Amino acid sequence: MTTFQGMNTKLLVALLVAVVLVTALYFWPTEAPEVVAPERPLIVGFVFVGSIGDAGWTFAHNQARLYIEENLPWVDTLFVESVPPGADFERVVREMIQQGATVIFGTSFGYMDFMVNLAQQNPNVKFMHATGFKTAPNLSTYFGRVEDPRFLSGMVAGLMTRNNRLGYVAAHPIPEVILGLNAFTQGARLVNPAATVQVVWTNVWFDPAKEREAAISLLDAGVDVIGQHQDSPAVQQAAQERGAFGTGNNSDMRFMAPRATLTGPVWNWAPFYVEVLESVRDNTWTSTQHRWAMPDIVDLGPFNEDLVPQPVRDRVLAKRQEIIDDTFFIFTGPIRDQAGTIRVPAGQRMPLTEMLAVDWLIEGVIGALPGR
Repeated sequence: MTTFQGMNTKLLVALLVAVVLVTALYFWPTEAPEVVAPERPLIVGFVFVGSIGDAGWTFAHNQARLYIEENLPWVDTLFVESVPPGADFERVVREMIQQGATVIFGTSFGYMDFMVNLAQQNPNVKFMHATGFKTAPNLSTYFGRVEDPRFLSGMVAGLMTRNNRLGYVAAHPIPEVILGLNAFTQGARLVNPAATVQVVWTNVWFDPAKEREAAISLLDAGVDVIGQHQDSPAVQQAAQERGAFGTGNNSDMRFMAPRATLTGPVWNWAPFYVEVLESVRDNTWTSTQHRWAMPDIVDLGPFNEDLVPQPVRDRVLAKRQEIIDDTFFIFTGPIRDQAGTIRVPAGQRMPLTEMLAVDWLIEGVIGALPGR
């Protein structure tokens, strides 16, 4: 009896197991349900040529990076500051790629050839190069028509000078900087044909001590309004110490030298960076050469209303609108170089290809290109 009951119990258990298996097989889905994995963040690397505290070029780029961190939750950013062109730059970029970066922004003209090589070696990474002109299938360039607000700041300088002697502290003698110096001079002489612009070259982007030294040399020579293509406010601060005026660069430098800085070109990179990253996310990114006009990305900064009279502001803003409307082009001939040679014939616009490769100084500039 005990054996029979044990056998019945085993049979019952086996029967129940069989029922469960048959039921499971009957209702088992023919296809596995889709498993939605959490979206991986887009990792973006920023390589800055200067310090994020330079109050100028790198500061403006980093403000945009901070905007991305705050407003694009699907993006994680990496950044390294004060990276010179060369082996250090390549090392930094490779380390970022190892950390998962699939988009790299490089913010110095000097990075160009290194970015071309890195783009060739990393075809699955998208590279964005500020101020350069070389591209590849996965390498774009980006910049703004900063020569336009430099021209306007030159107008301000030409209207504010008391002795017609302007100064300009310039970084490297590359086309971007030469073009800006020529634009500043062109703007000053449009409103004040007697004005001249004396230039001093530092051969550095960011070195407050060198920038200040260059500015002092110009102020000692008698200039009373000084412009700059440098990344720190040292030039503006030197002008303030000497009771002179200045026009800043890259960001609003009025706060650094409130008794000297009249205005200056400023950047707002955030809209551009957002647009680029959204195109990467949406798989619509393509290699191109971005060159934004005013008032997008680049513009003339606020006037120092305590220093710049309203008639000066009105005149400059009217010309700004003509540039935006494309009824005025700042490099329309006749334009002569320092030697008096016509470089742009009367009535013609200087072609963009020549603007991006300019290697001569405009009439009204005092000083030479280094090494020439």
